Amino acid sequence: MISLKTPKVVVLGAGYGGLMTVTRLQKLVGINQADITLVNKNEYHYETTWLHEASAGTLHHDKCRYNIKDVIDTNKVKFIQDTVKKINKEEKKVILENGEISYDYLVISLGAHPETFGIKGLKEHTFSISNINSARHIREHIEYQFATYNTEQEKDDSRLTLVVGGAGFTGIEFLGELANRIPELCREYDVDHKKVRIICVEAAPTALPGFDPELVDYAMNYLQKKGVEFKIGTMIKEANEHGIIVAKDDKLEEIKAGTVVWAAGVRGNSLVEEAGFENMRGRVKVEKDLRVPNNDHVFIIGDCALIINEETERPYPPTAQIAMQQGETCAKNIAVLIKGQGELIEFKADIKGTVASLGEDDAVGVAFGKKMVGTKASFMKKMIDNRALHMIGGAGLVLKKREV
Repeated sequence: MISLKTPKVVVLGAGYGGLMTVTRLQKLVGINQADITLVNKNEYHYETTWLHEASAGTLHHDKCRYNIKDVIDTNKVKFIQDTVKKINKEEKKVILENGEISYDYLVISLGAHPETFGIKGLKEHTFSISNINSARHIREHIEYQFATYNTEQEKDDSRLTLVVGGAGFTGIEFLGELANRIPELCREYDVDHKKVRIICVEAAPTALPGFDPELVDYAMNYLQKKGVEFKIGTMIKEANEHGIIVAKDDKLEEIKAGTVVWAAGVRGNSLVEEAGFENMRGRVKVEKDLRVPNNDHVFIIGDCALIINEETERPYPPTAQIAMQQGETCAKNIAVLIKGQGELIEFKADIKGTVASLGEDDAVGVAFGKKMVGTKASFMKKMIDNRALHMIGGAGLVLKKREV
């Protein structure tokens, strides 16, 4: 007997990968072909790649987000605003804070958690650039340090020291925004700019690991001219209420700071580990069609997916660009399974370029095989951001959220 049951597709997370999956899938299957549900903690999607600007205070946090219902077809997709508590793969159920939902096909796109590597006090005494509210918290905390500095009878200059842990992509972009924001804060709150320190601590032997050395030198020189101090090849050993303790060449140093922002790595979502999938730091090594090994009805994309780049024999980085491409592949494969027509396709990354912002009008990167720096790279960065918006919500969303 032929089943007339409409397959249930559940997508967890409205980040870059999840939202791309849903917006593509709603075009690939008809209303009666699938019951599609998107679950997300908030009613909005936020641009993770813009959070460093909101954290520094150079962009209002509302500019970093848009309403999910503005870009999905609510006739084809049911949106549930709720928090995922557990994934039960044996019973094909997802337990939410306010109920549960069953599925025939599950897409896990839950994003990342900060990776603290077990460093003492890091979780308790540092900030992380992880979502809209954390970005807002960082901005308000930094501004508070400046706003109240001159009210102290005995001024503690360490309150004006800002430490960024990590000189990777997020750390460098945040430093670029800070370098632009600090002079504004000094003028606004009558603070002597010479008393402010911005320090970047990086354990690796270079900033921006994986970037072309010429571009790394440009970025570091640019930021150093704006007052950023780099401590390369230096490990954070401990964070406490007064700042951090670092180590280099077996020598310890205490850095007192009023603000410490950790930007040195992420791991996959803990719900993936708790669900019992074989994983490495919350990331699952998925098949080439993005399904979980031995779980043909579960797809994992974005920060929780581990895919090896066969050219470099290293995992692809968990970037927005990769997540969106995975979302497209995932949607096509689910449509094939629902319709019972065609063959599943393999995910093939198409890296069009990588550009790191150094502030409003400067950047470094590679696009279309060419190295670029300065205003040209900055323009390309904005173009990449706008392209991502266009892929999700069309020209209207680009005009609403960003100007080139």
